[in-house]
Formats: sequence, structure tokens, C-alpha cells
Amino acid sequence: MPNNLVIIGQGYVGLPLARAATQVGLRVTGLDLSSRVVDGLNLGKSHVDDLSDDDIAEMLAAGFSATTDESVLANADIAVICVPTPLNEGGSPDLTALRNATRMIADHLHPGMLVVLESTTYPGTTEDELRPALEATGLLAGDDFHLAFSPERIDPGNATYGIRNTPKVVGGVTPSCTSVASEFYEQFIDTVIRVKGAREAETAKLLENTYRHINIALVNEMARFCHELDIDLWDVIRAASTKPFGFQAFYPGPGVGGHCIPIDPNYLSYQVRAKLGYPFRFVELAQEINAGMPVYVARRIQDVLNEGSKSVRGSKILLLGVTYKPNIADERESPARPLAEALISMGADVSFHDPHVESWKLPSGTLARVADLATALEGTDLAVLLQAHTAYDMKEISARAVSLFDTRGVVPAAANVSAL
Repeated sequence: MPNNLVIIGQGYVGLPLARAATQVGLRVTGLDLSSRVVDGLNLGKSHVDDLSDDDIAEMLAAGFSATTDESVLANADIAVICVPTPLNEGGSPDLTALRNATRMIADHLHPGMLVVLESTTYPGTTEDELRPALEATGLLAGDDFHLAFSPERIDPGNATYGIRNTPKVVGGVTPSCTSVASEFYEQFIDTVIRVKGAREAETAKLLENTYRHINIALVNEMARFCHELDIDLWDVIRAASTKPFGFQAFYPGPGVGGHCIPIDPNYLSYQVRAKLGYPFRFVELAQEINAGMPVYVARRIQDVLNEGSKSVRGSKILLLGVTYKPNIADERESPARPLAEALISMGADVSFHDPHVESWKLPSGTLARVADLATALEGTDLAVLLQAHTAYDMKEISARAVSLFDTRGVVPAAANVSAL
């Protein structure tokens, strides 16, 4: 197999992929538009949670390098696209970065090259966007070069599943494209799953995240009415989880974050509306419920303060954990942001603590992490646990807090503790 690999995009997806490929002897170049990212990597500095500076140093010693110069694609046997695919202000897919990456590859496309898209997108993107742009060079997919989609399955902070032991789905625009792309990934991934085509691979990724999106919305909506009915939903979930078949536990919270859950299902919803002319109602309802959780939590915070004869206006509220998931520094789409904005608009004096975040940018300004958590807890009207980082001692937090609102169901019951 050829072993000259260029990975476009050196973020949470591209950089772990680069490391895995480097470890099996492939010559890997990381291509990124950010000179800050590139310079840092070439100096041995990691900017993602799952890789340490030592990991980057090992990659460099094995021949890895990073660059902003797209001409490296001229000598690439394989090009993998791992760029951001956000939604625009109107809620439609923003393929700007993907199209730029495709243009770069087209400018340097040559016979025998393998091109793989890993960035999450709507079904048909590989065939409808990449294929025409690349074939405009006169080279044909499946004959002169190979083109496939293989969805990333990176789970930042997951100590159990990484690149090698997470099965990899691969679908090419032709059977030969599927075979060539699968052989590439089989060099450093234990299990490669070949599917019918690129559209099936694209849709598989969206099904995975839509499944989670809808089930999280289910328990978030249950959290609302269980509170009104005086039912302990956390106990309900614990009881239901004892069934050894037919049930998987999902948990409520202050909202959903990251790229996958709040964004990816909307790609599927967009495609259904654009191509078929009707809504994907499950996804749109789930989005409505999950997006409304920060405002709901703000109202619950108001209720907790009212029970103590305090109003939100003028109250000191300490938010604990502002990242989108535990034990990482990633704040993308974190529900902590809209919650903080809601509380500030209600007149609250908001502060925060997160062991992984030193400063937190909000539209109203940048907040510095409280210097001493114990002192902050004792001097705050209400502490709100948003993310259950393992660095937090829940018993200690509960003991020091004047009042605590637990949105994750992990704090031991106490007189000063309220739960979502």
C-alpha cells in the first residue's frame, strides 16, 4: 500500500488519525490553514485533549510534520479530509471548509490517488460535491483515482475506545473505491466495516448521532414532567437500567453540546427537507426540546432561589463545569453558554469554575475562573453543577455549597441539594 498520507485538518479528528497512521509507519503530513496550529505541532505542542505533548513528540520523531502549504498534496498517495462542517446562521450545512479542501486536492489530483472524506455531512455530499469537483480534472473516480467516505468516530476523553479499537465504516463511490479505502484503514484499525456505498456510510454516521439526539430529548422532556409530578427520574432510569435487554440508559442534563449531537442530526433533517420537501419530525422535535433545556434550567434555578427567599437578580451564581462533556477542555456548543447568558439577562452575578478552562468567553465579556473553589462555594448564593468532571469531589462540593442545583444527578442527596 502507498504510505504518503496528507490529512487536511488537524483538530480533534485529524490529529488522532495522524498519530494512528504514523504509528504504523505511514509518512504523514498534517495540512491545516492555521499557522498557530501548525507551528505548535512542529514544536511538539498538542492542542487537543486526547493527545499530549509527548504524543506529538513521538509523531515528529516518526516523521510526522505539519504545514500550511497545500503543495504537499502533489506527492500524496492518500488525502483524508477532516475539516469542520458547521451549520450556518440559517441552520443549513456550511460546506465552505470542505469545498476549500476539495479544491486543494483537485489542484493536485493525480492518477492512483485515494481521497477520503471523514467530516460529517449530509447523505450525497461525497458523490454530489466531491466527485464532480475532482472529476472536473479529467480523472474518473473508480478508474483513475479512488474516492470514499468514512465517518469519524472520535469520542474526546474516552479512555476505552480510540482510533484502533473503534470499528471504521467505509463506503466508496464504486466497489473498487471501497476496497482501496478499506485496505488503507485496515493498516491501523482493527475492524473495518465495508458498506454498500458512500451514501450509506454518510447516513450511518447521522443515524448514530440522531439516535442519541432523540433519546436524550426523550429523557430531557421526561425531566420536566417528572419534576412537576414529584417523580425522581434518576431513580426511574436506574430502575429501568436493570432490564438486561431492550433498554439503554440516557440521562437528562442542561442541554447538549459538541459537534455531534446538536449539529449532525440537522444535516439529515436538512437533506430530507431539501430533497423530499417534508420535515424529519423526530429530529426537529428533539432539537426543539434539547435546545430549550438551558432556558428551562434557568427557570429551575430561579425556583430554587425563590424557595430560599432570593431573586435571581443580584444573586451570586457559580457554574461548575462549562465544557460540553466531562474531563475535556472542549467548549463547542456547550449548553453552559446559553444558560449563563440567560442568567445574566435575568440580573444574576455569574461566575464559573472548571478544572479544564482558565477563562471563559461570553458575549457579555470574558470571565476568569474563580481562584479558589472552596471559597467561591461558601460565598455563592447558588452553585450549579453542569458538568461532572472527575476532578470534582461531589461530597466536598455539597458540604461547602450554601445551595447546590445538580443537573447531572451525581451529588448525594442533602438538604441544600436540588436535582434536575
